[in-house]
Amino acid sequence: MTYHIYHIPGQKIGVTRNLNKRVTEEQGFLPGEYEVLFTTDDIEEVSQMEIELQQSYGYRVDRQLYKDLFKPKQMRINATEQTSTFPVPVSKLKGRLMDSIGHSWVTPQGYRFTITAASIPWIVSNARESMFNTNRCYIYNEAFNKHMQALFEPQQHVESGLRLGDYEHFDNIRDWASKRGIYAKGDVKTQYAKLMEEAGELAKAILKEDEIEFVDAIGDCVVVLTNLAHLGGYDIEECIEAAWMQIANRKGQMINGSFVKQTMPENNTISDYLKSKTATL
Repeated sequence: MTYHIYHIPGQKIGVTRNLNKRVTEEQGFLPGEYEVLFTTDDIEEVSQMEIELQQSYGYRVDRQLYKDLFKPKQMRINATEQTSTFPVPVSKLKGRLMDSIGHSWVTPQGYRFTITAASIPWIVSNARESMFNTNRCYIYNEAFNKHMQALFEPQQHVESGLRLGDYEHFDNIRDWASKRGIYAKGDVKTQYAKLMEEAGELAKAILKEDEIEFVDAIGDCVVVLTNLAHLGGYDIEECIEAAWMQIANRKGQMINGSFVKQTMPENNTISDYLKSKTATL
């Protein structure tokens, strides 16, 4: 999202995301009749800069920061013994949840739930429309509690590799991609280009310290990697298992924030793994 600080000489300084709609259509000033003083994608920065410029130009200073104009009222979640109900339709739930990150509520049975970037995808996927009011939706408390427990339990490993057998998301991704023609019309080159695009979004999220975009970008990278592996003739589960066998017993040390492996022959190489898989076919 890009924000512009505009200046109408002799009248005002303001902020908008859409110069044409806000300044020209609503206020009647053509592009040559106003100037853009500052542009950024940081709402915190633009909010402070607007106040400073209004003061320096001698205009009326806004009482409320620009960023605070968009803060929604805290969502009132109604928790019963079985469900937690959100006061929005399913179609608008994701946006309201993203605006309410950090908000917590307690159910009658004592579960304390918190809206986080990690919990939002499950809530959105499992929310059901209320049969009594289409402007409300709900989730089942017991199911959400079990999901959150599983999400934060330490990952279990077995000797043959990561425990991926009951992880259905990869199958869902492949089914989704197949129905949309990604496998029929795409190739490894197009998916690699897409991966670089998603990696760029991840880099942007890290630099901006945007938790929501960080989680979203990592998820998008996994989706693209799943499709890239499939188009290359492998399941991503195989790639992960092969990598796990490669690193499971790897030794090394942390240097400047990165793990540097110890230089030595490794027993479980990826080539050996692929040979063993081929031999079983």
